[in-house]
Amino acid sequence: MAKSLIVDDEIDLMLVGSTPENTNPVATTCEAEGMPVISTTAPWQPWFIGQQGNPGDPSSWKPFDFAFHYFWGLEDIIAVYTSMWKQLDTNGKVGGLFPNDADGNAWGDPKNGLKPGLEAAGFSLTDPGRYQNLSDDFTAQVNAFKAANAEIVTGVVIPPDFTTFWNQARQQGFRPKAVTVAKAILFPQSVETLGDAGNNLSSEVWWSASHPFKSSLTGQSSAELAADFTAKTGRPWTQPIGFSHSLFEVAANVMGRVSDPSDAEAIAAAIAATDMTTVVGKVAWNGAGVPPFAAKNVCKTPLVGGQWRKKADGGFDLVIVENATAPEIPTAGKMEALA
Repeated sequence: MAKSLIVDDEIDLMLVGSTPENTNPVATTCEAEGMPVISTTAPWQPWFIGQQGNPGDPSSWKPFDFAFHYFWGLEDIIAVYTSMWKQLDTNGKVGGLFPNDADGNAWGDPKNGLKPGLEAAGFSLTDPGRYQNLSDDFTAQVNAFKAANAEIVTGVVIPPDFTTFWNQARQQGFRPKAVTVAKAILFPQSVETLGDAGNNLSSEVWWSASHPFKSSLTGQSSAELAADFTAKTGRPWTQPIGFSHSLFEVAANVMGRVSDPSDAEAIAAAIAATDMTTVVGKVAWNGAGVPPFAAKNVCKTPLVGGQWRKKADGGFDLVIVENATAPEIPTAGKMEALA
């Protein structure tokens, strides 16, 4: 599809978002074709490292000329997750759920994934190994976590797998004090399917209706953008809405600074020179907080932590409970242990 857009439709700029399985092949294709591309909604490590010829050899990693990405990284996840867990009284033992996909392999990597950062923050990780997406039996993982006396569970899990795991965990008497996972409980619908078992599940929050940023395109606040989405669709807002909107903010900003929209080199230079505030926060490829090897191509956005709280009508609210790494985003509660 990316090749077709470039060759057949003769586009001048590519935008792409959502998980390395989507962002990486598009970005790789654009880089090979000399097409400027802006991507988001995938942690930067699986995006940058996953596109390298030899992901296992850092000395071989090279920057890109046309591919630019903005989002948070695993170091930000570690900071947010551990800060949330430190609000609770736990034994610091964590069980990890990591599938055999780009995200799972990056998060579960013993050298570059969650493990070193969790240990540095005083937590220990039990990793039972990779499992295939759409598994129907998580007994091995549950048993491993019980044997390790894990009071916390984390990971990067697709929604159906988390539902299966969480139901089986409760059936088998495994009741941790905190379950903080990425991807699986991103959407309120995923939490609602769990009913009471969804209360106080936690995750990172990359965008919300309470984020104190405005759209550079429409002037809408985060709250107004979220409300507009709900009014027009009848569905609750979700985190990807802010980032999908921000892609068009960045694209408009970039293309407004080039004299020739067909000059790929000039567009790439304009992307690299971006310095703006979007509905998801500041976007600037200035290397801030990014290791030197990825500083040219990666921009980091703020990250906080939240818990799903069940409402009287059966729905759920996402309450921000941790903002140590992004104090400009307000909290609305404290971390609570699972029942």
